[in-house]
Amino acid sequence: MKDYDVIVIGAGVGGLCAGSLLAHQGRRVLVLEQSNRVGGCCSTYEHDGYHIDIGASIIEFAEVIDWAFQRMGTSIYEEVDLVPVDPTFTAKLHDGTEISFPLDLKETERVIAEVAPEDLDGWKRYAETIEGFLTAALDGFFTAPASTFGDIINLFRNTPALLKYGSLFMSSYEYVIRKYFTNEKLIEAFSFHSFYAGLPPALLPGHFSMLPYSEHHGVHYSKGGMISIPKGFQRCGERAGMKVQLESTVEKVLVENGRTAGVQLIDGTRITADIVVSNINARKLYTDMVDPQYLSRIAQKGIRSYKYSMATPMLYLCLNSEPALKDHHTLMTKPMDQVNDYWFNQYEKGRFPAEQFGILSWTTKSDPSLAPKGHHIIAVTLAPGAYRLAGTTWDAEKEGLKAAIIEHLEAKYLPGLRDQIVHAIFSTPVDFERQLLSPEGAIYALRQDLFNSLMFRPAARSRHVRGLYLVGASTHPGGGVPTVSSSGIIAADLIAKYEQ
Repeated sequence: MKDYDVIVIGAGVGGLCAGSLLAHQGRRVLVLEQSNRVGGCCSTYEHDGYHIDIGASIIEFAEVIDWAFQRMGTSIYEEVDLVPVDPTFTAKLHDGTEISFPLDLKETERVIAEVAPEDLDGWKRYAETIEGFLTAALDGFFTAPASTFGDIINLFRNTPALLKYGSLFMSSYEYVIRKYFTNEKLIEAFSFHSFYAGLPPALLPGHFSMLPYSEHHGVHYSKGGMISIPKGFQRCGERAGMKVQLESTVEKVLVENGRTAGVQLIDGTRITADIVVSNINARKLYTDMVDPQYLSRIAQKGIRSYKYSMATPMLYLCLNSEPALKDHHTLMTKPMDQVNDYWFNQYEKGRFPAEQFGILSWTTKSDPSLAPKGHHIIAVTLAPGAYRLAGTTWDAEKEGLKAAIIEHLEAKYLPGLRDQIVHAIFSTPVDFERQLLSPEGAIYALRQDLFNSLMFRPAARSRHVRGLYLVGASTHPGGGVPTVSSSGIIAADLIAKYEQ
């Protein structure tokens, strides 16, 4: 008899979601996590009384995450203390203009009428299109497998309303935004959202243009930090017998006669199971942890062809007083053309600027208990940073870059910042790789351009090893808290179908 029915590699949101659902199917589940805490990129750690989010900073599409909780007889609203975020965000444009977008759509129309009256009709047409797309996508796209052309045919057959929006999948984020808007201030305000999916506006598929609008369906923060989401899944799984084992790094997936037989840890310990669910980077899984004899040469070449997603350096600021911000999320923006230019002429050439664009996530705005009384935390998501810096290394440049970024933030966004800082922690792509074992610090695992989406992404049910399933950002529907939750649902459904 095997030690467990299912072993899950990685206690990120996708792994814990799948593990808890499988435990509720009556299976004996063990989740193995290399870190000393759950959550992966959606986690929170304590530093001198400050509780700092590692990466994820808000929750969109809470209803998608709730689908998983509902299957376990509860809800996200019972398991996680969600704090509404309103406005959805404030954009601080490169010229100093500030635009806040209220949660209420009518109020947002009022804001757009003031900032860009010529685009009010465009906003209404954009809102109508994206609302229709979201209705169709939420009905089928998020929890349907998309591993083969047959899956895609079934997806559209089961959700025919998606056919109306097929052009969104074939165009770019930039094309869709510019189709509806002409005012450059408004276009700039919506430009950074493309990096929520890991690519510049020129390269990201057009269906991600839903992001600026989708926030009006509700944006939340989880009290206690973003780790509250994976902890909620962990509690639900443990009620059904799921076990979570921290500080346990998996070295290889054991395969016998073409089928998973368990895993081996780096200390040599072997744990057996008929089913293995991987919540780690799929390229790392297949190149480093599965014996290449089980992959054809074409499959090996295909796996190596996947490009890792962008890495995003983070600056965590612990402050002794309230910062000069208004909202939970403030976007530091640049014109869309400059954002695209940064990607092609700086990021892809290994350069990283001191003059930043990105997100100021003021987490203590939504949950003051994260810091000592009267103190505050800002998690700064910086511009994408290449894993390999041209002519130097992150370790060599780390302190100098940190000082330059703080100086820039103080001059342009946060007056008086340096006098407020108690701790300033700069996490580079190399640091993310060391801490999360994420290759090249990739935050969305693999790129999410057109030819790395849907059936072109690694399959949720492995094509190469029987009993091996994938969840998380590597597989459909991609990176992000609700989408990796969806991947957990997809994997659990496939296992229920194929693993009796």
